[in-house]
Amino acid sequence: MRDIPPTAPLRSAEVFVFRAPIDVPVRTSFGVMRDRPAVLSRVEDADGLWGWGEAWCNFPSCGAEHRGRLLAETVLPPALGVPWHEPGQLVRDVARKLHILRLQADEPGPMDQALACLDIALWDLVARRAGSPLHELLGDAAMTAMPAYASGINHPGVAETVERMRQAGYRAFKVKIGFGREQDEANIRAALDTLLPGERLAVDANQAWTLEQALEALPRLRQYPLLWVEEPLACDRPAEEWARLAASGRFSLAAGENIRGAASFDAAIAAAAIRVVQPDVCKWGGLTACRRVARAALAAGLHYCPHYLGGGIGLLASAHLLAAVGGDGLLEVDCNPNPLRELLADPFPRLEDGRFILSHEPGLGVVPDMGAVEHLLTFHALCR
Repeated sequence: MRDIPPTAPLRSAEVFVFRAPIDVPVRTSFGVMRDRPAVLSRVEDADGLWGWGEAWCNFPSCGAEHRGRLLAETVLPPALGVPWHEPGQLVRDVARKLHILRLQADEPGPMDQALACLDIALWDLVARRAGSPLHELLGDAAMTAMPAYASGINHPGVAETVERMRQAGYRAFKVKIGFGREQDEANIRAALDTLLPGERLAVDANQAWTLEQALEALPRLRQYPLLWVEEPLACDRPAEEWARLAASGRFSLAAGENIRGAASFDAAIAAAAIRVVQPDVCKWGGLTACRRVARAALAAGLHYCPHYLGGGIGLLASAHLLAAVGGDGLLEVDCNPNPLRELLADPFPRLEDGRFILSHEPGLGVVPDMGAVEHLLTFHALCR
């Protein structure tokens, strides 16, 4: 892990909101995405160095434009023109300035997502200033290739999707469940029937079940060799319910994308009912706070697997954090078509035999291909 180089005040920031049309909606147990959105921010310091960040914005359907305006009008202006020495410090300073507004607006989630975007952009900037790949500033693991899994596989065409992603280089997969017993087990069987030796399968219920429903479902799923069962309960269910569910079956439980706050992650890690910890760097905490969560999870003997479902900048930020902290985690890569994944992270890393390969370029190692996505832009703002 390298030291953060001296910093200069930010002189400007830009916000970009994109929407890409898709032919097939992306379905989960709680909602449907009918297009693919992305919210990016580009910050530039007084020396002309820059960095890119991304905010989670998938839901509700108006979420992207809302997060974009929140960044441009509320979160980024207080970050400009002030001294700072490391990303987390500047983000905390901005958060303190906005504390009362955060309470008044009662929008902790969107505010956290906008602050996470700023944090990622600042880390990209300082790594570019240092002339080193971002993961070298974030940690000592020095991984440049990490196992990845194809996520978001759903009916119809589960077997066909697994085969398509295998041809793309993946050796692990995750299927959506939470649609009812018959559909869930059909999805699982369709995926398992196509797996080759050494390939692995996880499932994701997306908070679909009550405790009683989960206690009924997990024993039925014991017949299947599953890597983990993700979000079988709503994220706000009490720790006692997670503990009871963990004690009821042989599966590792996974969660974290919808946990918010250091105290909540600390409690979940201490309880150890959730064995696969999955914070989302674009949804809460950015790289600064999620690095702390990842290290705490690994120190407790748990698994860190970053959650991600969005554009290319957030995916690369997730990959660099996983590379920095090490462990045996897998990188989540959405299997559903999304031009904002590849075009917003150019050149997009290659996948070799199930492993996502990071470049040795400074920072995130990628930049958005703005010419290729200009027609998908729905909102742009420049803050000075």
